[in-house]
Amino acid sequence: MLDPAAVRARLADVRERIARAAARAGRDPSGIRLIAISKTFGADAVRTAALEGQVDFGENKLQEAQQKRQDLSDLPLKWHLVGHLQSNKARKAVAEFDVIHSIDSVSLLEKIDEAAAALHRRIELLVQVDLAGEATKHGAREEELGPIFEAARRATSARVVGLMLLPPAVDDPEAARTWFRRLRALRDTLQVEGVPANMLSELSMGMSHDYEIAVEEGATCVRVGTAIFGRRSSAV
Repeated sequence: MLDPAAVRARLADVRERIARAAARAGRDPSGIRLIAISKTFGADAVRTAALEGQVDFGENKLQEAQQKRQDLSDLPLKWHLVGHLQSNKARKAVAEFDVIHSIDSVSLLEKIDEAAAALHRRIELLVQVDLAGEATKHGAREEELGPIFEAARRATSARVVGLMLLPPAVDDPEAARTWFRRLRALRDTLQVEGVPANMLSELSMGMSHDYEIAVEEGATCVRVGTAIFGRRSSAV
């Protein structure tokens, strides 16, 4: 059962921790977007957070996001797809989300751009990068990024705005720091190689157990679910 007071308290705590992490890194906390990952939690949980000023929410599954959008249509929310997207669902994703964090191929980017044009929508995209080469995770390898950004230059309705990372799962949050630094360094390298800065303005990295370290290492988006809404009761 949802405990609204607990959600409000945890959300305030996450915001404070982000602010403190930003201060340690000499950063302005207003430059860091908190995405509340609401997958498996009901529309009432989203509404509770939204009434505290939370705007950005992340979902993994199209059907679940669609239902929540309908239930919360009275609120000015921004919806992020943070899970893997199959090409054949590109049109549905464009219809439901404002930002997609999981672009991992030229073909997927092109399908999303085509769908966005057909639906007369503008959508922001982040390229998911696979730095660790984990077989169980999606993402583009470093050598695949060049063609993806070339395709992004040709896009007319979809706009690539940065990179996303899912680092290897670790017990010690400090162990994720190396991966966050590698993503930031990759962003810098891509800029030197000529990728426009406006395609690399966002670094989406850090989740409930390591978002403070991600902020210290340059994250502009952190994806936090459990630390706001509590433990999930269903498998994801």
